[in-house]
Amino acid sequence: MFKPKSNNVKKWAKQLPQHIEKLENLFQNNTSVYIDYANVRPWSVKLRWNIDLKRLKVFLRSFDNIKSINFYDGTLYGDDKSEKANRDRQKIFKDGFVTKPVKIMKHSIDFSSIKPTSSDLLEKFMRRCLLREFKLETIEYLNQKFLEMNKSGKHYIEDRKCNFDVEIGTDMIIDFKTNDIETFVLWSGDSDFCDPIEKLLDNNKKVILFATARKISRELNNLQSKGLEIFDIKKSREFICWRQQI
Repeated sequence: MFKPKSNNVKKWAKQLPQHIEKLENLFQNNTSVYIDYANVRPWSVKLRWNIDLKRLKVFLRSFDNIKSINFYDGTLYGDDKSEKANRDRQKIFKDGFVTKPVKIMKHSIDFSSIKPTSSDLLEKFMRRCLLREFKLETIEYLNQKFLEMNKSGKHYIEDRKCNFDVEIGTDMIIDFKTNDIETFVLWSGDSDFCDPIEKLLDNNKKVILFATARKISRELNNLQSKGLEIFDIKKSREFICWRQQI
């Protein structure tokens, strides 16, 4: 049942009753929500609006069948902005907040032993199928850029990585086996979730993907034939985006 937890939610529910009715139908049984924030955050570029996490939490809590809201995001320790942001998120999601350190990997771009026409260094960053389409002049041009970076004192680049595919998939299966959850709401479009989603669908559980168009992997789209439901988050914009963007 839907019970607005704020005046703002109540106001927009009156103006958009069809969206509330749709969500009530989706959340008929015990429901858990899993938000893969590293996957969700970039959607703002396509959507042209940002999700307000406080408003999101209040909106989801307005559906009394939602038993837990789980939020996953990495922390770049030593970075004041990242640490503060996740302290704020922990206050919002409390026990549902899950974090771990962001890994910083250093990739060498040392060109000293590479021939100008070789794709050896480029293959560390590009697929061979793409490199085969490049003309020799393109390979030489890109290698020249590596050389220029080396001359300026740069011999490696940093890549940041922190995904929660294993943690989220494990939490979903635990909730299925021990916590009497019937409906699983995943905020992500990542193909790495295919296996746990398929297991849940095969066990007659309802799985709903909250995402936006063209941000869903082909593998997940294919699971619609097995019962996976997709809800476009644009339909909840007024409830969850920054107030100044409404």
